[in-house]
Amino acid sequence: MTFDKGAFYSTVRAKLSTLSPSQVQGFETLGEVCNGAPLAHQAYMLATAWHETNKTMQPVREAYWLSEEWRRTHLRYYPWYGRGYVQLTWQPNYAKADKEAAAAGLIKPGELLASPDLAMRPDIAALVMHKGMLEGWFTGVKLSTVLPASGVATHDQYCDARTIINGHDKADAIEDYAQAFEHALRDAGVS
Repeated sequence: MTFDKGAFYSTVRAKLSTLSPSQVQGFETLGEVCNGAPLAHQAYMLATAWHETNKTMQPVREAYWLSEEWRRTHLRYYPWYGRGYVQLTWQPNYAKADKEAAAAGLIKPGELLASPDLAMRPDIAALVMHKGMLEGWFTGVKLSTVLPASGVATHDQYCDARTIINGHDKADAIEDYAQAFEHALRDAGVS
């Protein structure tokens, strides 16, 4: 089955917002890594990125509205603070991401550890989000433990999926986004 991008974007625009070119580019980047995943997994990854990036669909820095000096002074895990579509934090997670990005041919081994800002590169940020959510990098909870392997997810399943990233913080809002993205994906031909 082919993916009908026009139907996907039409539904997203109708349910959530008009979209800027940079938002569309973010969807395209994330779509490449999400492609082939179960419907509910794809919907929740998109919903998480929508929320975590403040709807920009572009990688962001933790506390992006504050300065680098603020991050240096206030974040005990500096320079391994959150970056990306989801907030990759702590040196051990950067080491995992470095290994995965090198294995995918996106960087040479050690490059992300030498330059943590590479986590802001959309291709690396998308890989981190995808692998991290699949493998439980962020909280130990994996997509496969909270969302169905086929078909649609329930309200409660989408709310529980928030534990993959951050407890139940904003779970209801992200569940709403996931339902909208699920609808858009189904309209585009994903089942």
